[in-house]
Amino acid sequence: MHIEPFGVEIWMNEWETKCELNLAETCVESLTIAELLKLAGKNDDDLSALLSMKMTYGAIEGSDRLRAAIAALYEKQAPENIVVTHGTIGANMLVHKTLVSAGDRVISVVPTYQQHYSIPKSIGADVHHLHLREENRFLPDLDELKALAVPGTTLIAINNPNNPTGALMDRAMLEEIARIAEAAGAWILSDEVYRGTDQEGDGLTVSMADVSARGISTASTSKAFSLAGLRLGWIAAPRTLIEAVSIHRDYDTISVGMIDDHFAALALEHKDRVLERSQKITRGNLAMLADWVEREPAISWVKPRSGTTALLRYDLPMSSRDFCIALLKETGVMLTPGAALNMEGYVRIGYANTPAIIGEGLERLSGFLARRTAQDQV
Repeated sequence: MHIEPFGVEIWMNEWETKCELNLAETCVESLTIAELLKLAGKNDDDLSALLSMKMTYGAIEGSDRLRAAIAALYEKQAPENIVVTHGTIGANMLVHKTLVSAGDRVISVVPTYQQHYSIPKSIGADVHHLHLREENRFLPDLDELKALAVPGTTLIAINNPNNPTGALMDRAMLEEIARIAEAAGAWILSDEVYRGTDQEGDGLTVSMADVSARGISTASTSKAFSLAGLRLGWIAAPRTLIEAVSIHRDYDTISVGMIDDHFAALALEHKDRVLERSQKITRGNLAMLADWVEREPAISWVKPRSGTTALLRYDLPMSSRDFCIALLKETGVMLTPGAALNMEGYVRIGYANTPAIIGEGLERLSGFLARRTAQDQV
């Protein structure tokens, strides 16, 4: 099976350990186990509960405790509508493998996480891109979606909140997408890994699994819950889809780790405290980033409404990869080139790291932009 190289992951693997200030980070500043215990109102003594835990496979679909905690994140989902996976990346892979066959028509928004168009393409699907444009604030044009979603379409893949733009589709837009999918007979895969990071309200945008009977939502503990090290995600969907996914899952997952299951359940049972911490970080950092963008004549953007990333358009005569490599080598600051996301002329910035790292990184980025702009004017 041929599959396209994963642009963002290749970039991260190449440079993430070589930077001084990581402004490409997409996970809200990671929690330590001690910090998680404190947020949950526990202490080191509670770790003793793990000493008697036998290291078997554990509950295959995920423990009852964990699936109940996941279901509580949704309006209409019950534990039987949940299956636990190895991160959102595992959840997305399982959905694509379950639903898509060679020749099937698949629609994917772009830009998005590359899984959603490269995996179905590798299977031999007929993949169509729904381009998100800056002039539409990176929200999908629903007339274009209607034209693409002809009867017999198998899957529509969306990403809400969107990576890399931070665009956020509200309930009304999701309901319209659901109607379009229903008319076409298509499933909707909504990658919601950044759910919980909205800039307003409780941070939890409505989920597609709660909007449509054909809606499938994937998410994890990695981004908003600051626990990427658990490598734990899930699928929320109708039980018939969960059962179909489980056939494929037996071949590549069996179960997640019992310790991962334990700490994920603990975090989700105390989601209000964990998300309050995450939102304090992302909302404060985005305000800092917005002030910076206003002061930088070479930078423009569409301000995110959610997520942990933004696309910055830069006004310099260089490719995004050259921009990012020069920035890293000169300043130690890491961004992600738009080329890795099929968005040349932009760079992706993550604003989820500690405020001190964001502040220092933006200051160094300003110096880089000033020097490059001066060179271009000579």
